[in-house]
Amino acid sequence: MATRGVKSSSNLNLETLYVRWLSELNKNSGPIAGGKGANLAEMYNSKFPVPPAFVITTKAYYHFIEETGIKNKINEILNEINVDNTEELEEKAKKIREIIISSEMPDDLSSEILESYENISTDKATLEAAGKYALSILKHSSEPIFVAVRSSATTEDLDDSSFAGQQETYLNIKGNHQLLEAVKKVFASLFTARAIYYRKKRGFSNEKFALAAVVQKMIDSDKAGVIFSRNPVKNNENIMIEAVFGLGEGIVSGRIKPDNYEVSRDLKLVSKLISEKKTAITRNSQGDTEEVTLSSSKAKTQVLEEYEIKRLADYAIKIEEHYSKPQDIEFAIESREIYIVQSRPVTTQVKENKEEIKGNFILSGLAASPGIASGKVKIIHDLSQLEKVQKGDILVTQMTNPDMVVTMQKSSAIITDEGGITAHAAIVSREMGIPAVVGTGHATKLLKDGMIVTVDGFNGLIYEGETKEKKAEIKQIINNTKTKIKIILDLPDYAERAAQTGIDSVGLLRLEGIIAESGKHPLAFLKENKISDYEKIIQEGVEKISRHFNEIWIRTSDIRSDEFNNLEGSSKKPEINPMLGMHGIRFSLKNPEIFKAELSAIKICAEKHKNKIFGIMFPQIISTEETIEAKKHAESLGLLKLSNIKIGIMVETPAACLIIKHLLKTNIDFISFGTNDLTQYTLAIDRGNEQVQYLYNETHPAVLNAIKRVLRTCQEFNVESSICGQAGSNKEMVKFLIENGINSISVNADAAYDISAFVSEIEKSNNKEISTEKTVHQEHKKINHQINKPQVQQQEKQKIKEKNNQHKNLPPEQLIQQVKHKIEEEFEEISEEEEKSRFSNKEKELVPIAVKQISKENYRKQQDNTKNNSKNQDKERQDDKINKPQTPPAYIAGILDLLEIPKSRHSEMEEILALKSLFGENGEKQENQEKNTNTMENKKEANQEDAKQNKEADNLEDSNEDEVLDIF
Repeated sequence: MATRGVKSSSNLNLETLYVRWLSELNKNSGPIAGGKGANLAEMYNSKFPVPPAFVITTKAYYHFIEETGIKNKINEILNEINVDNTEELEEKAKKIREIIISSEMPDDLSSEILESYENISTDKATLEAAGKYALSILKHSSEPIFVAVRSSATTEDLDDSSFAGQQETYLNIKGNHQLLEAVKKVFASLFTARAIYYRKKRGFSNEKFALAAVVQKMIDSDKAGVIFSRNPVKNNENIMIEAVFGLGEGIVSGRIKPDNYEVSRDLKLVSKLISEKKTAITRNSQGDTEEVTLSSSKAKTQVLEEYEIKRLADYAIKIEEHYSKPQDIEFAIESREIYIVQSRPVTTQVKENKEEIKGNFILSGLAASPGIASGKVKIIHDLSQLEKVQKGDILVTQMTNPDMVVTMQKSSAIITDEGGITAHAAIVSREMGIPAVVGTGHATKLLKDGMIVTVDGFNGLIYEGETKEKKAEIKQIINNTKTKIKIILDLPDYAERAAQTGIDSVGLLRLEGIIAESGKHPLAFLKENKISDYEKIIQEGVEKISRHFNEIWIRTSDIRSDEFNNLEGSSKKPEINPMLGMHGIRFSLKNPEIFKAELSAIKICAEKHKNKIFGIMFPQIISTEETIEAKKHAESLGLLKLSNIKIGIMVETPAACLIIKHLLKTNIDFISFGTNDLTQYTLAIDRGNEQVQYLYNETHPAVLNAIKRVLRTCQEFNVESSICGQAGSNKEMVKFLIENGINSISVNADAAYDISAFVSEIEKSNNKEISTEKTVHQEHKKINHQINKPQVQQQEKQKIKEKNNQHKNLPPEQLIQQVKHKIEEEFEEISEEEEKSRFSNKEKELVPIAVKQISKENYRKQQDNTKNNSKNQDKERQDDKINKPQTPPAYIAGILDLLEIPKSRHSEMEEILALKSLFGENGEKQENQEKNTNTMENKKEANQEDAKQNKEADNLEDSNEDEVLDIF
């Protein structure tokens, strides 16, 4: 067999090789060597203590799957997989791996791999320098050595995705047959269920990944572990080291709880935590990997000596400096000699904890992944039980394992008995943003299935029950924004904390928070004839919140049966779909005593604080009738007479968006979007249903178009607009709302500062763009004017000439027709303005909408009187025109100007218009004809008006038809 190692690299075409040595690669070799191979080569060539190795390249992988004819089979199966179906994912992933492992390695590929394996004990530079006889001695002086075969994917160890633990590593491999089988298994590990799932969730297509394999001299380590050049779970610059006895597999798999050491940048030991390491993974005399039990004294012994800790920390600093970014490094120590066996970028960023948790502390461990979450405990003793973990559960297991990645995605938090914060699954949990506490020692024994716990991943603590998070700091908002920032607030006890934001207005006060604290359903107060007690509870809650704010918008109760069925006195009759059931304004109008108690409570607060504004919002509105009836209840209590009371509606149904113009005509002061419900109703998606949650999207075009239409109509009617759904904390939505002219945005206290800063940034950017565009436009106009002044002047003259000729060529009758149409348009606009002013008069509000409240006969009589008065006024105006034909109405001269009719024709047109006296056909000044024409026109108008009245009286809802136009 020829020996490639003895040939000079200059005589080889590296592009044709399936194997590359570390000396032939560097950090940019990822496409052919994968992430791990490229990083090992970079460190090897930078003189870090990396064991000898070669890389079976991605070219070899592609050659293997194409030469064996399995490429298309693999892609077909991948395209069929639903990664969210765990059973299907496992089954099809296993099928792909079996196809790869059972395929025969092509001869040219296997030959090249085995040649390199023969020479791995000696680095390539030594081989090239050795003579023929010396080479023979080196090759045959000993039997084949143990190697580790490590996966190295092109999508692995990237700056933003570690893919930790997604492929396999095979340790203590010895002999040609074992090596080739291990290489095929590494290729196959590209298609484990967890690897397929992870790539899919991270957005990598089939074409964007491949696999290389690193074959590295096996270090029979006495000690091994992981180093983070920056602490991955605390906001400091210290180096963190974890170590175990034996092979590093024990720590990266999460099987063993490691020692933990923290070292400062000046190599001083800051802290150390010596754990009880019950087992170690070692190589036995037959060369097999096995897990052995350590004696009690050995288990509690410190793994690393002080000088080893400092040397490892020093390597970490130097490797970080080399890459100019924090590193996750694996090391092994054999006979006191340190080796670096892997390095990759740290892919997670840690946010400092600002919360204080209050509750019954029950358990502690290592803070493996930051965050706080509550949920139901699901204890997993083996992988077959993973399916019982549902969305939002707390996964509790003996040790973290990369095979749990699919299930971890569902979990709200992770708790383990064993494992360390550098275990691969812990790294992945940090990337997913899932809180994790590991190494608790006995979580699987102490916790019980179904119990509720809160996991504090910042501090490694577990609390009993679902505890409330309390922020240690609330930042004041930026107050100089045009778009007002308001607060969302439900519980009176948190009003003082919310006021620390500097916000002076509450955009949403939900009465349900106050009701829930009372422990009783409003129906209970009604049944017990204690509605005054209910009124007092609401009044005290609103009063407590109003002390801290100048304006408070209060939503009347919106109590769904499924959310409040545990309150005393709640209806026990189940609703098939509570979301679409009896709640919101429909419940209030059906139970007017409860509704009036809420309104009365608000009135008491408004009368007591006359310098504060109190807004009342009606939820779940779908018709004008609901708004009218709700306002009548408010009016009956004298609320509408108070100057500091505003009436508004929640826009949270598609119906409200579709009839928004009619709703605004009911003389309301403001609207507020409830985007949580609006999104659900618009998309027909239950956001609480895990099977369809992925479709829930508040920025869906249908939702955005509905919001845009409402905002446009609010601007037309000069009605204040706001948002109080959770979408107000979504920066993408905030940008959209500002661009479409919303007046205010309501957010939670913890998001207030960030949103205010973002709003300020957007507004400044918009102002700058407008200013820049205006300046650029003016400059361009000025420059173009200077350059093309003669040409521009000539073009302007030509345009004027064409307009003059156009009007000059038109016969008078056509010209008059243009004027007529323009005048009719003006009359229509005036009519719309009169309609708006009529609705601004509270004494005459709702006349056309509330017609069902009066008899048809009375309605028609009112309309007849109005029509007769109008006819008399029209006749007086017409007489004035006939008596003074030489002076047409002032607006006619204005219309002539608007139509750009030349001054030379004004007198002609004015005379014709006067003679026409309201557009008579001959233009002759004949009184009888004028009278007959007017009579005919009046009769026609009267018939049309009568038909219109009958239609309105019989079916007023037809007037909504115009609202269907221009939808979305």
